[in-house]
Amino acid sequence: MKCLVVVDVQNDFITGALGTEEARLMLPRLLKKVREFEGDIYLTQDTHTEEYLKTQEGRMLPVPHCIAGTDGWRFPAELEQLRQERKAKVYEKSCFGSTRLMADLKKIYDQKNLDSIEIVGLCTDICVVSNALMLKAAMPELPIYVDADCCAGVSPEKHEAALSVMESCQIIVKGGHRAQSEPGSQNG
Repeated sequence: MKCLVVVDVQNDFITGALGTEEARLMLPRLLKKVREFEGDIYLTQDTHTEEYLKTQEGRMLPVPHCIAGTDGWRFPAELEQLRQERKAKVYEKSCFGSTRLMADLKKIYDQKNLDSIEIVGLCTDICVVSNALMLKAAMPELPIYVDADCCAGVSPEKHEAALSVMESCQIIVKGGHRAQSEPGSQNG
């Protein structure tokens, strides 16, 4: 089984409080990937409360976003439709990485029912890299891919930096970013 993890593709990271032009331009490619992916799909959903600014994250990033129940917290309409059609499981999380998602995928992997994980989403340099590194730490022998064309960072420079970190940790970066060799090749 292959699975696709769609990280925090929510309105506040696209057109809302923390939205970027890169996220808006990337979204059609991500939707196409979700639509055509042959395997199970999992979504993470950044979820904060009205008390966000009192949290450590809120003090370090004082921009209220993804407050549960708001439009900014929701998935874009087309992604929500695909989520329903594909019966994708959603993991709400209050911090960068989802330990529940990691534990659930590790169980599937331990039962020898997981061949690879592909990760896409927002923001490359915060939640994408956090989830990718957690999954790689839990399953070091499992091929984990990140599609650079279906991710966007806080800035293009931070996006590239996060992709470099993931490559250093043997996460296979594919897409418009510099090519990463497949496992077992002389460069990989």
